[in-house]
Amino acid sequence: MANESRKVTFSVDRDSNFSEWYNTIIRQAELIDDRFNIKGMVVYRPLAMKLTKAIYGLLEERLETSGHQPVLFPVLIPEENLSKEAEHIKGFKPETYWVTMGGGETLTSRYALRPTSETAFYFMYSQWLRSPSDLPLKLYQSVAVYRHETKATKPLLRGREFLWIEAHDVFATAEEAIEQVREDERMTREVIEGELSVPILFLLKPQWDKFAGAVNTYAAEAVMPDGMVLQVATTHYLGKNFSEAFDLGYYDAEGKKRRVEQTCFGPGVSRILAAIISVHGDNLGLVMPFKVAPVQAVIVPIPGPGVEELARAIASRLRDKGIRVELDESEETPGAKFYKWEFRGVPLRIEVGEREVSSSRVTVFDRVARERNSVSLSELDGFLEEFPEAQHRALRDRAEGMFQRLMGEADSLQKARELTSSGKRVLKAYLCSLDLDGEGCAERIEKELGLSVRGELLNAEKPRDKKCIACGREARHEVFLAEAY
Repeated sequence: MANESRKVTFSVDRDSNFSEWYNTIIRQAELIDDRFNIKGMVVYRPLAMKLTKAIYGLLEERLETSGHQPVLFPVLIPEENLSKEAEHIKGFKPETYWVTMGGGETLTSRYALRPTSETAFYFMYSQWLRSPSDLPLKLYQSVAVYRHETKATKPLLRGREFLWIEAHDVFATAEEAIEQVREDERMTREVIEGELSVPILFLLKPQWDKFAGAVNTYAAEAVMPDGMVLQVATTHYLGKNFSEAFDLGYYDAEGKKRRVEQTCFGPGVSRILAAIISVHGDNLGLVMPFKVAPVQAVIVPIPGPGVEELARAIASRLRDKGIRVELDESEETPGAKFYKWEFRGVPLRIEVGEREVSSSRVTVFDRVARERNSVSLSELDGFLEEFPEAQHRALRDRAEGMFQRLMGEADSLQKARELTSSGKRVLKAYLCSLDLDGEGCAERIEKELGLSVRGELLNAEKPRDKKCIACGREARHEVFLAEAY
């Protein structure tokens, strides 16, 4: 085993200038094109779209395994639907796109271009629900949503059109709804941490930062290389807020209408893609998790007698094992091919030249470890069986290491200032309240540190003998502070 000595050049260092690195790589790797002439809306190019479809597949599989069924609702939502839940319309109206014309005619009522779909789903749920046998009702759709984002847009991280899944669930009891929140957390962790090797914090959000119309909001946040956090999924316990607004319920045995309990779950597919690019990429380009890589292995033939036949035989062998393989028989030099596929993040490269033909071996290159090994053809199947899990562990360990390097713990504002000055950008700290009476402390933290209160871990124990870092009162919550995209 030997470290790959050949160096390739990438113009920007990820860790010292993440923003420029990100902006460069998403364009040079041909993931997106943001020259489309509507600000905040981008074109997903083939590589990004293949990754997106793979992410959708992992999430949809979990949802359907947990009892959800797929549906598709209209992209237009009548204003009267949005207006039925007061907090909801208050939260979304400032960023809603409105359709007011049909052809050359002014519409008698305007329609919202889907900013989120609670009010579309729940209008129909009021038509469908009649008896306890209709529950639980668990439906999801995989769609784009549209919001007139007024902050600076950044492709995949914050835009005016983004891809996600939204699941809308209805239950007879609050206990069932709360259990669904826990199930949403499990699904989120299984996909984002388990399959994609991106560490997350799964947090109960403060009341001043919850979803409009929710009782409680829970968010999965990934830590990016610059120490900012990216919210990649949310789940909301809605209680009866929407069931009351939409007269949503069922009739019990005595003929009395019972209000239902609701949850909604929104994994942000565009943002999950951004997290994969950012957390795993390096100064040599993209690094794709094996599970979702559009090309999992590339075979690079180095011209010579017998090379073409062996390379094609190995490609066939890999395809038979279900591996997504590319045999690069282009006219480019081997070195140019090495650079191209490394930059695109292909997990495994297999080199075949005269030496490999004569020795009945192949040279394999691991994109994560950047190590080359020689493997005999007789041992290749065993190597291929073990490689995905070994690379997954290495990718997870590397991401977890970055995650931990950026985190610190502060029991005072002074300590927090010292930590942020030393490069720690995600802080575990202590707060008096996550209810609205703690908002003033959060505002002071934001003003003095530039970090917002992201929330506390689910089922977190109350801290002992700790004081709120903002006001000095008894701390009731161990929270995480960070700047967010």
